[in-house]
Amino acid sequence: MRMAWPHTTQGRYRMAVGAFYLLQGLVFASWASRIPDVKAALHLSDAALGSVLFAIPIGQLCALTLSGYLVTRFGSRRMLTIAAVFYPAFLVLLGTATTPWHLAVGLFFFGMSANLCNISVNTQGVGVERLCRRSIMATFHGLWSLAGFIGGLVSTWMVASDVAPLPHFCAIFVVAMSILLVSCRSLLPRDFRPVQAGPDTKGRVFVRPDRYIVLLGLIAFGSMVCEGTMFDWSAVYFEQVIDPPKELIRLGYIAGMCTMAGGRFLADRLVTRFGVIRVLRTSGILIASGFLTAVLLPHLATATFGFLLVGLGVSSVVPLSYSMAGRSRAMPPGLALTAVSSIGFLGFLMGPPMIGYVAHALNLRWAFALIACLGLMTTIVARRLRPMIGGEAMRNGRRG
Repeated sequence: MRMAWPHTTQGRYRMAVGAFYLLQGLVFASWASRIPDVKAALHLSDAALGSVLFAIPIGQLCALTLSGYLVTRFGSRRMLTIAAVFYPAFLVLLGTATTPWHLAVGLFFFGMSANLCNISVNTQGVGVERLCRRSIMATFHGLWSLAGFIGGLVSTWMVASDVAPLPHFCAIFVVAMSILLVSCRSLLPRDFRPVQAGPDTKGRVFVRPDRYIVLLGLIAFGSMVCEGTMFDWSAVYFEQVIDPPKELIRLGYIAGMCTMAGGRFLADRLVTRFGVIRVLRTSGILIASGFLTAVLLPHLATATFGFLLVGLGVSSVVPLSYSMAGRSRAMPPGLALTAVSSIGFLGFLMGPPMIGYVAHALNLRWAFALIACLGLMTTIVARRLRPMIGGEAMRNGRRG
């Protein structure tokens, strides 16, 4: 089945969808980079912070099945427009938190809106990818990471200027609404729907995933554990273990986001040249090597280099997993992405809280060493995926 939109509209659709990836990355980075400030303001221990951060993946998981149903039933364009309002609005709510419970409730709804935004924008990305007849999902996710890098720099400037999280988050809300107003009318009007999925899947909340989708979910799981650790704990790790000047405690986060963005912009070419399996296996090795470097050599330069490797390693894993899920012939893209995300987001569910508990019992270096081992899951599972990537799926993957 082929999309019927004119070729001249491809650029407009691609720019509009890319703008929403930027919006999503900017909102998330604004929160992640201010976690140390919120932790200090609420006087949270490592274990308490881990428990509070647990609310984000719980919210994401609670919204997963619902998000897939809503996107499949009402279309990704409508749901993305709605999610793009609530996501930055709940960011502002986080800035008003005065107690751990207040923060946890805000993080729960922040996670729910993040998931709806994630499923919607990736469904739009799959549609544009099919319209352009080449893989561009990694580039879209590169825009998310670029926004994360910019958000980290903005947060560093805000902290240096003694700007509290609330006015910072309010400014991000204004920027997000500006992006929404400019881009919402240029989104794809309808979603791709595979013929093999059957007409009855549109109204179904759940479709049982096949082994191909489950393996993609496990690959995403290993990567998301490491991403969640980098997002939520890199600044805390630098603050407690590396002990740099105050203005440099976000250096690891910024370094990881920088190479994540760069790696995603390069991923399409790398897959075309080396194949998707080799890229995935190498990614797992880079993730583990980066965390071990930060653990075994806990100095500013070496830890920063370690997070550079982590960012590069995780850069292409989730985009490639989502892109390959979107090519499923058995499920609509919204439901296929939901299935992969349901498994993958368990990594976000387990990772940050597990770091807090292990750090409380032992220390952060032991916790990061454990995450390094989990990072190898991408390398291990990717080997099992190779026999299943044949025919059109492999041809599409090697095109990028």
